[in-house]
Amino acid sequence: MPSVVGLLEQRELTARRRVDDLREEADRLQAELALAEREWNEWVIARSRVGEVLAPGNDAVAGPAASEGLPAPGVRPARPEPAEAAKPKTVVPVWRAGLAWSALSVDYQRILQALSDRNRLGQGAVTCQEKATCFGLDPVPGKVEALRSKAKRLTARGWLIEPETGRFTLAKDVAGQRGGS
Repeated sequence: MPSVVGLLEQRELTARRRVDDLREEADRLQAELALAEREWNEWVIARSRVGEVLAPGNDAVAGPAASEGLPAPGVRPARPEPAEAAKPKTVVPVWRAGLAWSALSVDYQRILQALSDRNRLGQGAVTCQEKATCFGLDPVPGKVEALRSKAKRLTARGWLIEPETGRFTLAKDVAGQRGGS
């Protein structure tokens, strides 16, 4: 029969091994935590710096490579003409008098032109399904919804009006431009 002292020593040894294993795991987790915190801090700093650079009215430049082709500090560059600013998938600007259709991407210009042609022929408002057919697209839900999204965006920004739900036409002032100026 084992002695009581022998049993206690055996349990003490088992407990010591467990403590050592847990300490090793804690050290490993501590190192992993420190690494994760460093990475997290780098992302926080990066987001903060991007926010500072993109803040309205901030003329800060990110570095020497970013300053190539830019005017000297304190000199504001000339504002590009709307035609130069129009690029595919750009934000639709809010319509204002004198803003040319060329300020819009090609897809939006096609919508305005189609609605302008319908106005000129006295055909009135059009649904997105009719627009899809007019553009030679299959009137499947995906294509129709893409046109509806664009039409809603143009409506929200004053280029179109929606006299009836789901039917769109040019806003009165936009129609008077006849293709933009």
